[in-house]
Amino acid sequence: MNVPAVVAGTAGDVSGTVVVEWAAAEARHRRRPLRIVHVLEWHSRPDHGPGAGTHVERVWSASVAMLGLAAERARAIAPDLDIRADTLVGHPADRLLDLARDAELVVVGHRGSGQFAGLRLGSVSGRVAKHAPGPVAVVRGRAQADGPVVAGVDGSEAAGQVLGVAFAAAAARAARLIVLRAFGRSVQIWVSAIHAGGIPAPETDEPRLERLEHLIAPWREKFPQVPAECLVTGESSAAALIAASSEAQLVVVGSHGPGFLRGASLGSTGNQLLQHADCPVLLARPQRGRDLGPGY
Repeated sequence: MNVPAVVAGTAGDVSGTVVVEWAAAEARHRRRPLRIVHVLEWHSRPDHGPGAGTHVERVWSASVAMLGLAAERARAIAPDLDIRADTLVGHPADRLLDLARDAELVVVGHRGSGQFAGLRLGSVSGRVAKHAPGPVAVVRGRAQADGPVVAGVDGSEAAGQVLGVAFAAAAARAARLIVLRAFGRSVQIWVSAIHAGGIPAPETDEPRLERLEHLIAPWREKFPQVPAECLVTGESSAAALIAASSEAQLVVVGSHGPGFLRGASLGSTGNQLLQHADCPVLLARPQRGRDLGPGY
């Protein structure tokens, strides 16, 4: 039986190197193989015109060499990891979405310029995050192995998926976990910086905090080694999670909860988080027929 792999998309630049390094560490945490891919997007048929064949060979050879260096970097981080590196042809987002069907996790970078040539800034990562059938990690901000794991939950059924992934991620990293529930209205980040006077802060709302503690109780029992803290806030989800990301090593959120990341698309909170978070963001989207692996 084929073991689902962590798939990392890269172009070999600085952003792509960070993606590979983060994906290698994540694959090690999950005890899964790592597949590194570089997608060549031909803007015209490469078999036309003088010297076209030579050009294709040069581009292909450069891609193979770049992936070889990426694989070496991944092995330096996780020497025992099963690593495969492939050059593919097509639209980068389309190819990554194809791979996502069977992947444990797809890892992409935040910056599109240079990561997948010819596409707008963030267009590949945005499309993959929006449409992938399984979990996606967007590596941005400080990709450092310190700080707590932060889980953003709401009142939907997606909270269980988020908590399962977040507790497992914290356990694998020997990190503490902050479970955050925001009750403020979703607004733009600059608006959230303006505090409206006279609005009671849910930090003092004991019933809400007790409900959150009750929600995570089964996960505390399953992961007793993870120190978990519950926080409730009157800020918007985006503002609270972005603020928390400044000291976190990972933010875990769902993608199917009303008022958070709605349906199959990224809502206001998701878009702001992927644009402004100061650490990698993991969309804990469930994948049909897949349970949590040995590492997660």
